[in-house]
Amino acid sequence: MKIKTVVVGPLETNCYILIIGNEALIIDPGDDWEKIEKECCDLNVLGVVVTHRHFDHIGALTDALNNTGATLYDIKNLSEGFYNIGNFSFKCIYTPGHKEDCISLYFEKENLLFCGDFIFYGSIGRWDFEGGSIKDMKESIKNILKFPVDMAIFPGHGGETNLGAEKDNLEKYLKCF
Repeated sequence: MKIKTVVVGPLETNCYILIIGNEALIIDPGDDWEKIEKECCDLNVLGVVVTHRHFDHIGALTDALNNTGATLYDIKNLSEGFYNIGNFSFKCIYTPGHKEDCISLYFEKENLLFCGDFIFYGSIGRWDFEGGSIKDMKESIKNILKFPVDMAIFPGHGGETNLGAEKDNLEKYLKCF
């Protein structure tokens, strides 16, 4: 699987375009559809995934759906569990805390997690916004710590990391809660 990262909008949101062959999934079309479209114009976009509905993650959602004919995937139509969309196989994991509708996608074969604003390099998402919950964040962290430590993490903002690099930090957050 090839991963293109397109940084968009004033909050520099990571929009990810996942590619296998000629098929693509777009994760979090934050803003600036023209910039995103340039990276996927020759691809068959099968789906647009929204990790949560904050403005900086959905600014170009309508354009993405209208211009690709792709299906929208979010917490409304993804239960926790395994999915196959075209050549893409992933597990949807509910990761509330930053917001009640947060989901993460775990691609087991590739050992990759796309987590929106759940985990960042050296930090976690804020839980003090509307729909956020420190209790839910704690449970989400406990759940994600069960995954392989070498799992790569692709956050909604900033650079990628891995669970091993974040493990001590995440455990410290649990003790603080």
